[in-house]
Amino acid sequence: MNKKLQRLAEPNGRLYLFVLVAFAAAALLLGQYVLAAAEGVVLLVLIVSSLFIGRRRRRELMEYIESVTYDADTAKNNTLLNFPLPMAVFALNDLRVIWANQIFFDMCGVSGSRFEARLDTLVPNFSAKWLLEGKTQSPDLLAINGRKYQIHGNLIRPGENGEEAGHGFMGIAYWVDVTDYDDVRIKYLETRPVLAVLLIDNYDELIRNQPERVKNDLRDAVEDIINQYWENRDAVVRRYDRDRYLAVFEERCLEQMRADKFSLLERAHSVTSPSGIHATLSLGIGHDGAGFGENWQFASLAAEMALTRGGDQAVIKNRFSFEFFGGRGSEVETRTKVKSRVMANALAELVADSSRVFVMGHKYADLDAVGADAAVCCIARKKGKSCKIIIDPEKNAARLLIERLKAEPEYKNAFITPQEAMLSADGRSLLVVVDTNRPEQVEDANILAAMNRVAVIDHHRRAATYIQNAALTFYEPYASSVCELLSEVLQEVCESEDILRCEAEAILSGIVLDTKNFTIRTGERTFEAAAFLRRCGADTTEVKKLLQNDMADTVARYRIMQNAQLYRGNIAVAAPEEPQDRVIIAQAADELLNISGVEVSFVVCPTADGGANISARSIGDINVQVIMEKLGGGGNRSAAACQIKNTTLRDAVNALFAAIDEYLDG
Repeated sequence: MNKKLQRLAEPNGRLYLFVLVAFAAAALLLGQYVLAAAEGVVLLVLIVSSLFIGRRRRRELMEYIESVTYDADTAKNNTLLNFPLPMAVFALNDLRVIWANQIFFDMCGVSGSRFEARLDTLVPNFSAKWLLEGKTQSPDLLAINGRKYQIHGNLIRPGENGEEAGHGFMGIAYWVDVTDYDDVRIKYLETRPVLAVLLIDNYDELIRNQPERVKNDLRDAVEDIINQYWENRDAVVRRYDRDRYLAVFEERCLEQMRADKFSLLERAHSVTSPSGIHATLSLGIGHDGAGFGENWQFASLAAEMALTRGGDQAVIKNRFSFEFFGGRGSEVETRTKVKSRVMANALAELVADSSRVFVMGHKYADLDAVGADAAVCCIARKKGKSCKIIIDPEKNAARLLIERLKAEPEYKNAFITPQEAMLSADGRSLLVVVDTNRPEQVEDANILAAMNRVAVIDHHRRAATYIQNAALTFYEPYASSVCELLSEVLQEVCESEDILRCEAEAILSGIVLDTKNFTIRTGERTFEAAAFLRRCGADTTEVKKLLQNDMADTVARYRIMQNAQLYRGNIAVAAPEEPQDRVIIAQAADELLNISGVEVSFVVCPTADGGANISARSIGDINVQVIMEKLGGGGNRSAAACQIKNTTLRDAVNALFAAIDEYLDG
C-alpha cells in the first residue's frame, strides 16, 4: 500500500489525484454524499503522504550529494598530492608559493617544503607575465638544474574569502620535462642541410693577360683558401665550373660563419694577381628549404643577388627573406658590350611584340628617372609603338625637364597619370620600370601588379624586396646611372638621327646628376655614353640649366649645411628641424662632401606627415647603401637614402648613429 501511495505522490501520480478529485465532485453533484466523503478522506491521506515522502526524498538526496562531494574532494586531494608532474600554486602579486607538491620542491633541488617562499627564488628567471596575458603556456622553455621544462598553467580566481586570506588572484603552474624532446629538436635543426654557391667575382680580370702557369697558381690559391675555410666544418666543397664552387654543410656551421662575419671574403683578398688585382668572392647560401632542391634554388638566387649588389659579399636566402653580409668594397665591374647588346635586342623585341608601352621610375622622379623614361620612349618610337610616361605631375624633381619635353610634338601627350595608364592598358602592354628595382618605390604599385609583362632596368644594388618574375631584368650596380645603361641600349637599337636633341639632353642630365658632374662613380663607359649623347646633339649648356636651382632653394641648402656637425671625425651629419624639399636635402648632402676632411655626409629631415627622410653620400671607403639598408632604405655605394615613417627627428638621428656605429664597429 505504501508503494502505491508513493507512486501516487510522484509527479506521474498527480494525474490520478486529479481524476479522484473529479470523481468526488461528480458524486457531490449526483447526491452521493457518502461516496464523496470517502473519496475526500482518501484524497487527504494521499496529500499528507505526498508531503512526508517529498521531505524524505529531499533528505536522501542531500545525503547522497554530501557523500559524492566528500568522495570528489577526497579524490581531488589525493590527485593533487600524488600528481606526477611538479605543480605549484602561487600568488600573482608577489609570486609567493601558497602550495606545491613534493615533486616541485625536488625539481627545485630543495629539501622539505618551502611554503611562503618566492617562486622566482626557487625557480630563477621565472615570470608569470604570460599568465597575466591570458596564455595557458609559457612561450619559452625554462632550464632548472640542467633540465628543460615547458610550463603550463592558468589563473585561479578565489572566492569571497580569498581576498581576506591575502591571496588575491592566484596562478597554478605545471612543469613538464621536455629535455629529451628539445635536445632532439636542436639536433635536428643543427644538422639540417645547407647549400652554398661560391663565385670568384673577378675571375676574368684576375687572370687576364697572365701565362697559363700563373692562371693555375691564382686559381689554386683561391681554392686553397676556400678549402681551408671549410676544413673543420665537416663540409663537402667541390668546384663545378672554372670560377664556381658548391659547398654542402650543416646548419650549425652557418651559425659559426655568421659569428665570424664570413671571414672567407676577407681571406680571399690576400690573393693578388701580378697586375695588382685582388681576388673577391660572392657567396650565395640557401637554407630552411623543403629539401636539397629548394635549398639549391635559394643558393642560386642568393648568389645572383650578391652579384647584382656588386659582389664581394655573402647573401643568405631562406623561405622568407634575405640576409646580407659584407658588400663594403667597390663594385666588381663585369659588364661587357656583349651584355649590353643582348639586353638591347631583348628589350627591342619586347617593345615590338607589345600593343603599347608604358614606362615609369621611382616616386618623386628625378632627372635620371625622367631621362631614362625619354630613352625608352625613343626606343618605342623606333619600333613604331606608342609609349606613355607614368609620373605624378606634382610630386617630382624634374619639372623643368618635363616642361621641355612637353614642348616637343612627340611628347605633347606622353605624360599621363597612373589612373589614365590603368584605363588604357591591356593584356599585351609592356611596362618598363627604370631607376628602381623595389616594388614599394615605383611610381604606382597598382600598375606594376596589374601588368603581365614587365621589364626592369636599374643601376641600384638589389634589395631584399625586388620586382620578381620580370620578362627582362637589366641590373648593373656599378654603372653611374640608369641613363648610362640606356644610352648603351640606344646605341644598339637606334641611329643618332633617331634620337631627338631634347632626349639626348634629358639622358645626359641624368648622367651628370648621378655622377655629380662626372666626379663620382665615373668610368670609361660613362664618358663613352656622354660622348655618344653629345654626338646626338646634346648641349651641355642646356643640361647645366636643367640642374640649376632658384635663390630660395640655394639659401635653404646652405642653411642646412650651417647646422652640420662632424661625427667620428669624417662624417658630416645635418638635421634641420623644419621639413625641406627632398631635392634640397640631396643637394645639401652633396655639398657637404665639398668640405675638407668629410668623406661621408647624412642629412636627416622631418616630414610633414610625422616621419623623416635621410639622404646619404660617400666619396670614401664607407658604403652608405649598407647603412641605409639597416634603416629600410637603399641606393648604391656612394649615394643612398631612406624614409622612416612614424618617428621623431631625434629618434631618426639616434637610429642613424646606431646604424653608423654598427657598420664601423662590426
